[in-house]
Amino acid sequence: MNIMKPKLIALSLFTMAIASCNTEDKKIESILEVTSFDLKTTASELEFNKLDAEIEETFTSKQPGYIRRESGVDEQGKYVVLVYWKSLADAKASMDQFMNDQSVADYASMIEGSTMKMSRFTITDKFTATNNTFTEVMTFNIKEGTDLKAFNKVNNTVGPKFTEKQKGFIQRIMGSNDSGEQVAVVYWDTKANSDAVINDFMNAPVAKEFMGMMDQSTINMKRFQSLSSLKNVTLSNKDKVVALLNSFNTGDQTPISYINPNKYIQHNLGVADGLQGFGELMQHAPEGGFKANVVRAFQDGDYVFAQTEYDFFGPKAAFDIFRFEDGLIVEHWDNLSGVQQPNPSGHTQFDGATALTDLDKTEANKAIVRGFIEDVLLDHQMDKVPSYINPKEYVQHNPSVADGLEGFGAAMKYFAENGLVMEYDNLHMVLGQGNFVLSVSEGKFGKGDHTAYYDLFRLENGLIVEHWDVIAAIPAKSEWKNTNGKY
Repeated sequence: MNIMKPKLIALSLFTMAIASCNTEDKKIESILEVTSFDLKTTASELEFNKLDAEIEETFTSKQPGYIRRESGVDEQGKYVVLVYWKSLADAKASMDQFMNDQSVADYASMIEGSTMKMSRFTITDKFTATNNTFTEVMTFNIKEGTDLKAFNKVNNTVGPKFTEKQKGFIQRIMGSNDSGEQVAVVYWDTKANSDAVINDFMNAPVAKEFMGMMDQSTINMKRFQSLSSLKNVTLSNKDKVVALLNSFNTGDQTPISYINPNKYIQHNLGVADGLQGFGELMQHAPEGGFKANVVRAFQDGDYVFAQTEYDFFGPKAAFDIFRFEDGLIVEHWDNLSGVQQPNPSGHTQFDGATALTDLDKTEANKAIVRGFIEDVLLDHQMDKVPSYINPKEYVQHNPSVADGLEGFGAAMKYFAENGLVMEYDNLHMVLGQGNFVLSVSEGKFGKGDHTAYYDLFRLENGLIVEHWDVIAAIPAKSEWKNTNGKY
């Protein structure tokens, strides 16, 4: 009898069992790609959300090494996209393909490029989260001098000692990259359950130890609702305005329904009142119709204001303001002037910064602009200019004025020496969103013509750093096609 054969079989089975255990114990590395960005102010969130779902289905999920994609938006409108890949090479190849694939061009064109931030992390946790609607993503560096092994030991206890015990918890994933940046991702079933544990987490001993090892200045926390879980999403008032202006290009009649048919107060003095007046204007459009390129759009309560480059009986620079009631446009103001050549500093009437920031500073920035108009332009307290305009950075888009306070001063001097005026007599309206503020004023310009001033300002750290404007004469009352007045 051959007794060696059973021994060999037993040895083989033992070896296979050991190998199986080693395979299970060894965690497989994969890549987590975290990208955050804002949309352009002219982009429709509703349309972008639809395109995002299409991108996942028709592009990202088809790429080699794809594991999972999660996308969402936070309460400030910032988007976050998490993509899990089998390898770093797969992640890089997909991004290269994304940047050059025309099938995603419409999606990519809605993203404010200057706000996009992307990091990749090596993880060993396998994605298992399902039925999640809310996600927390925290990136950070550990404090200088902290022992990495000690940090990892504490990090690995956060889940079992606290997070995993909380109602609504689904999964916690940790990772790091070659630059030393760490990431913690926590998936929850609902935002409410995530919100409920924030204070308890900050007071938990294990959390205090965990957070104490972090470089506090590097912590970046994103909390977002998954796009797939959003329900009853409707067009914002800003989206409606952009769609209405873009309908000049597309001929789409749907946006006309965003105007209240029974109440539409028109302040463009060359257009008759009401929806009928708007219709008459469109009927008299030149062959090929009007064209509109919406450059910037913002919302302040019931008001939406947009900066647009029109082909409207010739190239025009314009600001439009729309007021809403119950989701419908009920009032409209605007100011238009001809497009001119770039100014002495090379800036056009439309280029420059477009990224919307500082949403928490809207009212403060509006107050600064109001102060500038009232103190400097109405009361001529020129000594206060440096307290409103950044003396080191002031980008000017007025077609006749150069950058900086020097350009502003030179323009004022030229007017004075040539018997011209640029007077502000009344401030009628100040609207803003974040770092952009629009003022609407009345005064005299040139030889004393009755004039409307629309000024758009961008602010940083409490100072004006960029300026666009449209200056247009107000026609004599005998020429008005409505009785509502310019303001």
